[in-house]
Amino acid sequence: QGIAAVAAGLCIQVVLKDVSIEAAEKGKAYTAKLYDKKIAKGRATEHEKEQVLSQIIATDKDEDLLGCELIIEAVFENMSLKHRVLTDSEQYLAKSGIWASNTSTLPITQLAEPSKKPDNFIGLHFFSPVDKMPLVEIIRGNKTSDETLARAFDFVQQIKKIPIVVNDSVGFFTSRTFAAQLQEASTMVSEGIHPVRVDNLGKAIGMPVGPLTVNDEVSLTIGIKVRETQIEAGLIRAEDDRWPDGNRLIEKLAKEYNRGGRYQGDGGYYDYSDGNKVIWPKLLDMYY
Repeated sequence: QGIAAVAAGLCIQVVLKDVSIEAAEKGKAYTAKLYDKKIAKGRATEHEKEQVLSQIIATDKDEDLLGCELIIEAVFENMSLKHRVLTDSEQYLAKSGIWASNTSTLPITQLAEPSKKPDNFIGLHFFSPVDKMPLVEIIRGNKTSDETLARAFDFVQQIKKIPIVVNDSVGFFTSRTFAAQLQEASTMVSEGIHPVRVDNLGKAIGMPVGPLTVNDEVSLTIGIKVRETQIEAGLIRAEDDRWPDGNRLIEKLAKEYNRGGRYQGDGGYYDYSDGNKVIWPKLLDMYY
């Protein structure tokens, strides 16, 4: 929904396809909410909102993707699911169209295996919320052509984002470095360092917010699922875990106490209510 909002806001026609028309319409409504906020601040008009919304076609039918020059798949980090979406939808691409996977960790070369045109397959890793985050990571698979890379680079600039180009690997660049910060932070908590101190130290070295707060925002559950998917696919080995204590802490929060993050379960490292946050008391009981 974030990618659709940004593209439509720059006069690019978008087909927003989901598993149901209700889900697709909900995705389109995200754009309406963004523009309602802009209108309230005097940064957009009702007419501009309607113009942008007219660029988005919400659908639950793969056939409505017929003729798209670029299809961006943005489903969960699951290899078989992404393969299924590719198999169902790739046939509707324009003749020289590009297929892009919005993935944060799964290798592009492996994702492209079912593709009939792997030279037209590339990774476009967006960051949430897309309307606010300027970076897009472009990942080149083993068979990605120079032309596909160039066109993907042009698209990222067309939607006024900052592209960085990386080669294919587990976690690429951003997820490897980002995950290392979050896992090191969880390890420090597991070793008895006060979680508020861990967050403050993160801010002291230049992070916009502390690493525990960031993990709550992006979801502890997603990190667990990504790791499990990588192990299942043979991309990493469970016994090679560099942060075993930190990962056990995260799994305890998410799986035993249903604390998968700010928007999942009952919170994460922090409890959230009325715009405020405090460290979950039991976290201190267990580790501090």
